[in-house]
Amino acid sequence: MAKIIYQKNSGEQTEVEISNGQTIMEGAVYNGISEILAECGGSCACATCHIYIEESFIDKAGPLGDYEDDMLEETASTRKSNSRLSCQVRVNDDLEGMIVYLPENQ
Repeated sequence: MAKIIYQKNSGEQTEVEISNGQTIMEGAVYNGISEILAECGGSCACATCHIYIEESFIDKAGPLGDYEDDMLEETASTRKSNSRLSCQVRVNDDLEGMIVYLPENQ
């Protein structure tokens, strides 16, 4: 289990404990983080769970897959070097305390 911090554009933060194996998207949906739309339910088909991962955690978040890389080209907010789809990042102990920044638009 790891504590993940979701930060809105306003700077407001919500800290959530997420079980290992769940995705960052599932943690958001199950805890009412409405900025993560997750329209496809986590099947990597819509890019409405776009997040920016805290730079120091990029290597700990697992590799960016080819399909996710393609879907990140469809995001409503600017794609950055730390962009990920939260449905593709599985929580593990190494992500303890990670901040995920929520984009302005999904």
